[in-house]
Amino acid sequence: MNYIKVIAAYFLFMGTTLAGNLNPDFFSKTNDFFQKHVTNGSVDYAAVKNDSQLEELIASIATADLSEASDATKQAFYINAYNLLVINSAANAYPLSSVQEVSGFFDRKKHLVSGEKMTLTQLENNKLLKTYGDPRYHFVLVCGAVGCPPITNFAYTPDLLEKQLDQQTALAMNDNSFIKIMEGKLAVSEIFKWYTDDFGGSKKSIVKFINEYRGSMLPENAKVYFYDYDWLLNDQSLTGGTGSAGATSNNASRYVVSSTIAKGSTETKIFNNLFSQQTGSRENLTDRSTFNTVLLSFLYGATNRLNVGFSTRYRRVRNDKLPSNLFSVFGNTIDQANGESQRSGITSIGPQIRYAPVKKWSNFSIQSQLLFAVGDDLEGNGVDPFIDWTGATWWTQFFNDFAIGDNFSLFTELDFLIEDLGTGNSNRISTPGTLIFSYNPTSKTTLYTLGSYSPFWQADFDYFTQLGIGAKYQFTPNLELELLVTDFNNKFFNQNGGQANTFNLGLRFNI
Repeated sequence: MNYIKVIAAYFLFMGTTLAGNLNPDFFSKTNDFFQKHVTNGSVDYAAVKNDSQLEELIASIATADLSEASDATKQAFYINAYNLLVINSAANAYPLSSVQEVSGFFDRKKHLVSGEKMTLTQLENNKLLKTYGDPRYHFVLVCGAVGCPPITNFAYTPDLLEKQLDQQTALAMNDNSFIKIMEGKLAVSEIFKWYTDDFGGSKKSIVKFINEYRGSMLPENAKVYFYDYDWLLNDQSLTGGTGSAGATSNNASRYVVSSTIAKGSTETKIFNNLFSQQTGSRENLTDRSTFNTVLLSFLYGATNRLNVGFSTRYRRVRNDKLPSNLFSVFGNTIDQANGESQRSGITSIGPQIRYAPVKKWSNFSIQSQLLFAVGDDLEGNGVDPFIDWTGATWWTQFFNDFAIGDNFSLFTELDFLIEDLGTGNSNRISTPGTLIFSYNPTSKTTLYTLGSYSPFWQADFDYFTQLGIGAKYQFTPNLELELLVTDFNNKFFNQNGGQANTFNLGLRFNI
């Protein structure tokens, strides 16, 4: 009996030493978790969100004692920990189409790892890259995007680590959707651009590294280009279970206004609309009216499905005679004797909310704002021109968008707008509808066409239409620029002659 106790104690001691006082089941339970929720490089986040097993693994990551662990054990632990923490953070914010929708996902949100608080970036850089300097980590650490090499459906373990690192690196280097040969040029992931020093510091050294794991060698003097990283979430419902880089679409960033922002993040939008109309008669246009409207809106993610904030409107208005320049609205000189008038100021401010009412419809949301008038005589007084309505404005918008194939999408918007509330006058009620058909040549670029129609439900029925073309570009995950030009038409123009256009510039900041 004593011999049995001694042998049992020996194996318990050895197991504890090899695992570094980790939960002895950490690697096997991690393996079970990946086998259950990962298929062909994609994660079933909907199922993960309701699986208590992940909570147990995150708790094990937090309390693991690695003081006596071998280097192989530490590396395997940190790799698995990184991948599990990415999945956990994405699942907590799910549904979403990209981890970049979560503020500070990699570099601000801190996790407890072996008793230390650190971000995902710190875990990757400080615990792995700076300590062990192995570039193969870039092909096993998966950041929750299809632009990464696909996540495996097994755990990394100390005894198999070297074989697993080599295996996954070789798979990536021989994957034609990850290492692309196009018209004699070599296109590689931006991973090689961001971490050039890890691969030797030059494009030539990148080719050399790739060739170490390639079955068919690349020319040493191959011209290297970096294709755009695809930040679409590696979610089975979005990728169809393919998970491989290049096999999915550029639609992750399509028309993201239709989505709510994640809990704890902020969105600031500045949209500048320059509207200019020329009127007179069909034969002779004599007058110009120009409105420059700056709409500033701010939203905070109270939850993943409820955003709260405010919006405010600033306007500059100018009426003058033709010929004139629409940009004269930004000037300060007027000739009253020639019928010119101008004014400017903040005209309204009020609360705003955006809500995603159906959990499974991540790209459907309702946004509503109530703007209260600011200033006196906004509708004009014989000297100063009309600049806005005297009453409040209640504006509710219904957003949705749909992916069409790999690079196209359709954005829809239906509005319910009541203007001049609370003045006793007849309220202006309209229901504008907008369709935007988008093409995404890259994950950062959107080109689109716009069409809208807005009927005004009043005794003397009125309407306006718009047709336009626009583009958006995402300079960084947190900064987006939008340009839009439209041709404007309405009932008055059709009956009396006239023309109008809008020129729009938008900036969106996410933090």
